[in-house]
Amino acid sequence: MSDCFYCENGEKLRSLMILIKETQYSKIYLNRDQKHPGRCVVQLKDHKTEYFQLTKEEREGYFYDVAVTAKAIWEVYGPDKINYATFGDLVPHVHVHVVPKYEGGLDWGSPFDDSHPKGLLDDAGYEEAVKKLSAKLDELYGRSFS
Repeated sequence: MSDCFYCENGEKLRSLMILIKETQYSKIYLNRDQKHPGRCVVQLKDHKTEYFQLTKEEREGYFYDVAVTAKAIWEVYGPDKINYATFGDLVPHVHVHVVPKYEGGLDWGSPFDDSHPKGLLDDAGYEEAVKKLSAKLDELYGRSFS
């Protein structure tokens, strides 16, 4: 779809996220706003707007990708909790924000809030985060976990 932020895969998307890994069902991105260190977005590759539109195979594959992404964040960043957020009013394409939270840190005990000032990294910081998460994702996809 040419009017979908994710399907367009253009400059706007790249200005907000960095692709880490592509799977059969998903694209896994590092969110450029790292005020919650490790925050990622897992986008369904196929353009669908609601979970009930996914086939059984797509649901199993997509939510496995969400779980693997969360596990990678958990192992790389060591958060105290991971929040999962699904929106879509303004960007109607299935995607989940995987947001690590740290006790005593920003937004602990409440939903994450995008109105805080952005936590932007320099190029080396993004490169390091992508490298670490990519390596962990590769490791996790190569073994079973529970």
